[in-house]
This record gives sequence, C-alpha cells and structure tokens, in this order.
Amino acid sequence: QKLPHFEQLVYPQWLHDLQQGKEVTAKPAGDWKVIEAAWGAPKLYLISHIPGADYIDTNEVESEPLWNKVSDEQLKAMLAKHGIRHDTTVILYGRDVYAAARVAQIMLYAGVKDVRLLDGGWQTWSDAGLPVERGTPPKVKAEPDFGVKIPAQPQLMLDMEQARGLLHRQDASLVSIRSWPEFIGTTSGYSYIKPKGEIAGARWGHAGSDSTHMEDFHNPDGTMRSADDITAMWKAWNIKPEQQVSFYCGTGWRASETFMYAR
Repeated sequence: QKLPHFEQLVYPQWLHDLQQGKEVTAKPAGDWKVIEAAWGAPKLYLISHIPGADYIDTNEVESEPLWNKVSDEQLKAMLAKHGIRHDTTVILYGRDVYAAARVAQIMLYAGVKDVRLLDGGWQTWSDAGLPVERGTPPKVKAEPDFGVKIPAQPQLMLDMEQARGLLHRQDASLVSIRSWPEFIGTTSGYSYIKPKGEIAGARWGHAGSDSTHMEDFHNPDGTMRSADDITAMWKAWNIKPEQQVSFYCGTGWRASETFMYAR
C-alpha cells in the first residue's frame, strides 16, 4: 500500500541499503543521520545499536513536571549538538517507537524538513538479522547554524486555547490517543498524574491496553497497521481525513506516534 507520504516510514532493509551506498527509493536529498531515541542514559544502546547511529535522550526535548517540550532556545542547542540542520534528513528509531516519534514530531516543529521513522523500531532491525554495533555514541561535529528560525512549523503544536477552539467545529477533531480506561476516567494512566477523566468533547482515537502500549496501531510485529484499518477505526468516532485534527495523550509520546502515522 503506497501512501502519499510513504517515505516517512522506512523499513530495515531500506536503511541498510542506504548505509551501504546502494540506490533506494525516496533517497534523502542531502546529508542524513540515523539516531536512536530513548528516555535516560543509553543503556541498551551501549549493548547493541544500528551501526553509526547517534543517541538522543528524550530529556533533551522535553522536561518535567508535565513533560512539555523544552524551550525553542534549548531545541536549537540540542539540534546544534547533534549536527542537525533544517535540511538534514533524520532517520529515527527506538526500542519503543513512540520515543522516536516524540523526538521526530518536535524536530518537525523546529523545522527539520525530512524526518523519518524506522517502522517497528529497533525490534524490526534486530529481527531482520542486520548488522549491529556496540559502544558509546559517535563524536558528532556540532552544527551551530540550523538554517531557519525555530520554530519553522509552529502550527504542528497547539496551545490550550487553540486546542479548545477545535472542540465545537464540525471540520475539526481534538483526538485522545489514550487507552479506553483512561478515556472513560477509571485511571489517569500514570502514577505521577492524579486527575482522571477526559477533555469534554474530545474524540477517542484509540491507543492500546494501557499508557505504555499502542496495540491498536500496530501489527503483531510492531509495525504500523494498514492505513485502511486506522481510517476505519477513526471513522467510527467521526475522525476524518478532511478535518483539522490534533492529537494528545498523557505526556505526548503516543500522540506523537499517531501524528507520524497520520501525516
């Protein structure tokens, strides 16, 4: 199934071929980087990772207590540190796809034009039996000039008032990417978030069994379900392609993964 933006989800053999200098479909136009994203220190990365991959701790793009994105100045510094310009193609993967998706969505907001996800994340690479390496992240030459003002795509993140404005529009949907128990208010989904319940008027976009799973969007191997399946799931809740749609979850990770699939 070839979608309009099929190049945003890449598969392991495509990435391996790119690394080997072979011709690939939708080849990056210029410089490109592979980056693993996860929360905290690179414990699993040190043991085994995709060859040549850099590492981003999600704490570099979001902060406590609510895990909102960091300031635009901090984003600029993070991108510079990892040698990323607006015209660098960034291919992200994670042990958890939504960790990579969180970084991807924030990079798009900042202005990186071409951000891609490895479909199914690290597991698909490992299952394919492709080469791995171990050790610390490579030394990256800093790139102080991002090339455009940050954020270049501010419309990709809404504030409270903008989100509220979607609730009573026929041509828009504010969509909760949370488990059903979270949506109906039987749990907050998080030990550190006490309030339960849902935004009045929000529509349920599905997610998974709890706050750490996204089974509703995944095939058994962790890759994205077909677009037809997801479209049908959303149509039942009056979430349609022609609408302006904004996703949210508990802290942003699940919404970011869904955003990447919806694009």
